[in-house]
Amino acid sequence: MKTILITGGAGFIGSHVVRLFVNKYPDYNIINLDKLTYAGNLENLKDIESKPNYVFEKIDIVDAEAVNKLFNKYTFDGVIHLAAESHVDRSILNPLEFIMTNVVGTVNLLNAAKESWKDNYNGKLFYHVSTDEVYGSLGETGFFTEETAYDPRSPYSSSKASSDHFVRAYENTYHLPVIISNCSNNYGSFQFPEKLIPLFINNIKNNKSLPVYGKGDYTRDWLFVEDHAAAIDVIFHKGKLGETYNIGGFNEWQNIDLIKLLCSIMDKKLNRAEGTSEQLITYVKDRPGHDKRYAIDATKLNRELGWQPSLQFEEGLEKTVDWYLNNEDWLKHVTSGEYLNYYKNQYELT
Repeated sequence: MKTILITGGAGFIGSHVVRLFVNKYPDYNIINLDKLTYAGNLENLKDIESKPNYVFEKIDIVDAEAVNKLFNKYTFDGVIHLAAESHVDRSILNPLEFIMTNVVGTVNLLNAAKESWKDNYNGKLFYHVSTDEVYGSLGETGFFTEETAYDPRSPYSSSKASSDHFVRAYENTYHLPVIISNCSNNYGSFQFPEKLIPLFINNIKNNKSLPVYGKGDYTRDWLFVEDHAAAIDVIFHKGKLGETYNIGGFNEWQNIDLIKLLCSIMDKKLNRAEGTSEQLITYVKDRPGHDKRYAIDATKLNRELGWQPSLQFEEGLEKTVDWYLNNEDWLKHVTSGEYLNYYKNQYELT
């Protein structure tokens, strides 16, 4: 029997990790911590919320006292830390919010784990989930590896780089048992529609413009979110303490090519003439400090722990489109803000 804390478990990636662990490990107690910001949505977890090995705790990790009380309430064997502000555009508008959650919040969790485990670290693990954006921007060739020097370019990536450094500092200074993973762009079900793929699915469906930064020639490596959750599972259980693992989909796409593929899939799903949705593409002023290319080399994870992506991008993208088209109520609740009432109705009245 283990008790695992998963932070940010009502978010996009976090909800997939929570669901996987609750269902796959019925003997584990899974504690889901989430502040329930605009991107935290308990409707993502309606299918497992009544499971006996699942508990939700509404806590802001910036609140050190609340975090410490949580660690006193439960005896955690492990922490999987996903809670973070993650949208680059928002970080440009409000860097301080990212510093507070991603840096101060992470340090609060590290302090609580260190104090709770009292230097008796046997069987304990603090697993910090990070991003490939800490590595900066690539040219036309090459890949990010676990040895790539950090070169963050946005307030978001800088805050994540800082949190990574604090995790490593706590390992070196206090010998806290830690692992870090850095992942590429995720896509799939339950993603808040500010991110490219769900935003454009929703816009195409409603015949709204598709705003493309610059010329659309920025390149990203895309990872299906369920594959990311599976990688987190493998790393948590089999990863080597003190190591970093890069998680990528081996799926490089220029934004404009991805968008055109998405338009083509949507035209078929909506019974529109081929090329109809492409007419919605609108080129807009580029984002400040926009990184040219990300590409992850996930060879180490494959070689040492046997993980590899389960889907090719075209298949994963079609599954993703189907999910959003088949879950109109979820999308309506998110875009209208109705989802924010779910916690109140489900938890505060019981």
